[in-house]
Amino acid sequence: MPFSSSIAIESHTRCRCAGALLVAVMLVSGCQTAQKMVAPSQHRDWEPLYSVLPTAEFQGSQVNVHNVRYCKYIDADSYVPDWYDKSFDVRDIRAVDFVLMPFPGNPALAHTQISFEIAPPNAPVDYLVVSAEVRKEKGETYGPVKGSTRQFELTYVVADERDSILSQTRFKDRDVYLYRSTATPEQSQRLFRDVMARVNGLAAKPEFYDTLTNNCTTNIIEHINRIQPRRVTYDYRVLLPGLSDELAYDQGLIVHRGTFQQTKTAAYVNPKVQQLSSGEDFSKLIRR
Repeated sequence: MPFSSSIAIESHTRCRCAGALLVAVMLVSGCQTAQKMVAPSQHRDWEPLYSVLPTAEFQGSQVNVHNVRYCKYIDADSYVPDWYDKSFDVRDIRAVDFVLMPFPGNPALAHTQISFEIAPPNAPVDYLVVSAEVRKEKGETYGPVKGSTRQFELTYVVADERDSILSQTRFKDRDVYLYRSTATPEQSQRLFRDVMARVNGLAAKPEFYDTLTNNCTTNIIEHINRIQPRRVTYDYRVLLPGLSDELAYDQGLIVHRGTFQQTKTAAYVNPKVQQLSSGEDFSKLIRR
């Protein structure tokens, strides 16, 4: 379904507001901030979490994903950054899950991710998480207004679930919901290829993050709509990602387990995480 005229007007209004914010921040913050706004860069003093960019190399159905992140957390603020390469056959991707992490104190806002299920014959099932994120510099803190004024670069993080989910639930006490999508294996594979094309594109040419138009949720929606045009229709829940699971439920993007509230309750992984003694078999156990 194409955008309605009201949505187009709303989008135009948001762009004007973002432009006004941009001018205001430049006037208040001075030359250094103004210089940063001129163009996105790959060369800044990044936080270790974001210091390495992922890329993907394809040869037919075989893919080698470079720099899969697995930061091993010691506590909420201490971790050992690490990365590894992962090779597999794209045809072994069988499903994709939707991950929702509401912001503490403001559940209407959230971070969203997708996790690809890789199930090779005669081998354990594995998962690979991908998310669009703010690429923070050392000492930088995120703010929604700053995020609309060209203050942050956008990055795609490709990560081990023990990094992206276990760290949030066990060490940062953050609620996490894991939903199985209704995507077929073929759709999941096409989605993965589209996502990796974006990963490679950002590694070659940086972009600014934008709170309203270029964030974790809008990027997921754009990927879905590229492989299946107009599959996701926009409403206010796109601007409030904490409600995006309800949008996905209403549009048949996630598997229903009763009512929406029953589905949400079943997707809540925190109690399962608390029962785990280690990170081994983490992905398998939280899906029981």
